[in-house]
Amino acid sequence: MSLLERLNNDMKLAMKSKDKDKLTVIRMIKASMQNEAIKFGKELSEEEELTVLSREMKQRKDSLHEFDKAGRSDLVEKLQHEIEVVELYMPVQLSEEELADIVKETISEVGATSKADMGKVMAAIMPKVKGKADGSLVNKLVQQHLS
Repeated sequence: MSLLERLNNDMKLAMKSKDKDKLTVIRMIKASMQNEAIKFGKELSEEEELTVLSREMKQRKDSLHEFDKAGRSDLVEKLQHEIEVVELYMPVQLSEEELADIVKETISEVGATSKADMGKVMAAIMPKVKGKADGSLVNKLVQQHLS
């Protein structure tokens, strides 16, 4: 079942169960995907769908951080719920150990030896872990292994 079909089915279920919060998030994800499809002028591939989902997740996490700093606990709770809904559609996240193994492997593939090679390593890693790991965690692990 494609992601769009899952979203449509879950949207129907959310309507039937009158779960307005979940319905709103699903509609936002669908709208983002449809906008992206219109922009490209074709149906989205799985990788492009994952890119849209990752962007949606990143936006919410960034907003969550800002609202938390501002002390807006009402908005923090709402965003945490939205993040939980988006996570339902994301691929299973890699553990820190799995990610560390990928980082070590990629560093040796690229032949990186210092922090000056950070860009090469990140460019090689990110396609491998797209949607399966947070970019800031990847960045932190790469820095640790290159120092």
